[in-house]
Amino acid sequence: MKKIIPMLFIALAFFTTNSFAQIQKGNVLVGADLANLKLNFGGGGQFSVNLHPKAAFFIQDNVAIGGYVDLGLETAKGSGTTTNYGVGALGRYYLNGSNVDLLKHGRLFFEGNVGISGLNYGPNGDKTTTNGLGLGIGPGYAYFITPNIGLETLVKYNGTVGFGSQAYSSGIGLNLGFQIYLPSKKAMAIAKGSLEK
Repeated sequence: MKKIIPMLFIALAFFTTNSFAQIQKGNVLVGADLANLKLNFGGGGQFSVNLHPKAAFFIQDNVAIGGYVDLGLETAKGSGTTTNYGVGALGRYYLNGSNVDLLKHGRLFFEGNVGISGLNYGPNGDKTTTNGLGLGIGPGYAYFITPNIGLETLVKYNGTVGFGSQAYSSGIGLNLGFQIYLPSKKAMAIAKGSLEK
């Protein structure tokens, strides 16, 4: 028992000190957010889902830049189909310090994006569109279930300014995400191995 307790403290200290190594300069973030998931078998037979894959590189500790893709579909019997899309650049800043650490293995962050996006919907056959510059910003929280895997929630304002039958569309969404944080050398080795197969 005397040997087990010090070993537990060493293991806990190792996990605690390495739990934020994933947001250091040179690491890579790869994953996706899921939002607006709905499946209704009654009356209208409604289905909707938004998927937001993303990848980013940590240019310095707590700061990552990268790219994203947005894909969305909503359809209901008799109501037409709504599609949305987007592609562009994103940036993240992770807050540092024990005063902003809500849980022992989590980190608050802010995410912003800019790119090309569009919303095209047609309730009852009327086609309404907004396509152009897409902007988004919002706070999020990443909880690290392992040193390399984070479960995330993100509240984000998204807007599109451009052309179409509406010049502007916007909304606030709650996204749930799953991100993998890897050292860039390890990520490159994984990518190279999958390309060689």
